[in-house]
Amino acid sequence: MNKEAILKAEILSQALPYIQKYNNKIVVIKYGGNAMINEELKMNVISDVVLLNEIGVKVILVHGGGPEINKTLNTMGMVPKFIDGLRYTDSDTMDVVQMVLAGKTNKDLVKLIMQKGGKAIGVTGIDGQLIEATKYESEHDLGYVGKIDQIHGQVLIDLLDNGYIPVIASVGMDNEGNTFNINADTAASEIASHLGAENMILVSDIPGLLKDRHDDVSLIPLVTDKEIEELKQQGVIAGGMIPKVDCCVQAINNNVKKTVIIDGRIPHSILIEMLSKAGIGTMIVKEGYKEGER
Repeated sequence: MNKEAILKAEILSQALPYIQKYNNKIVVIKYGGNAMINEELKMNVISDVVLLNEIGVKVILVHGGGPEINKTLNTMGMVPKFIDGLRYTDSDTMDVVQMVLAGKTNKDLVKLIMQKGGKAIGVTGIDGQLIEATKYESEHDLGYVGKIDQIHGQVLIDLLDNGYIPVIASVGMDNEGNTFNINADTAASEIASHLGAENMILVSDIPGLLKDRHDDVSLIPLVTDKEIEELKQQGVIAGGMIPKVDCCVQAINNNVKKTVIIDGRIPHSILIEMLSKAGIGTMIVKEGYKEGER
């Protein structure tokens, strides 16, 4: 008897409750980090997204593209500039951001989904004014960096209801036609909140929340919104992890059932998180979350 075939069948059987749980539910996946650079990992992520769509999950893919933007800027003789971890975006840089995110990066992801047998349509926050934004005000002028004022999500609902995977480039627009660079984590959080997603998954190049950022074994598998502030005070959540976690907290306080930060460097990490009891990465939930499994 083929033991490998039996093992595969057992894995599929164990996944059944999770497939039923997520059937016809919206899951927003934010895709970024090294998983976007490594071609093998990219194909794993795309395969996971297509598989989820095929089993009835309504998947929305929101993507970043920082490394590709930096590469393009350097090629054009422009120096990437960051202030407090945010990209300074003058008008010339905004042109590059829009060109890269809405062009090459977005369409490459759409093509990969189609090659894997899925149905995808690439959109930006400009299309249908999906992401209505205004200038982000801070201590330092960041140029055309935007904050989200409103999500107009009907275009996404229409695409999902017709079996498509929306692939979203995180740029937004104000009512006067100005275009803004939007943080992809923030865009994913706002879209997930607006649509009442079952889950928001941030795929990045970190294992999740670590008690000791130098020790992957110190992963914190589950944390509640009430524990977040204490972890910040302890320095466990610091630096670039703060805005990422804040996006998760914002989501679970606004109609999203749970959020997870997972490591896109691990093959098929999305499927491990969604279709197994073990899960992966760090789940962030509201205090009192009763579900007995991930």
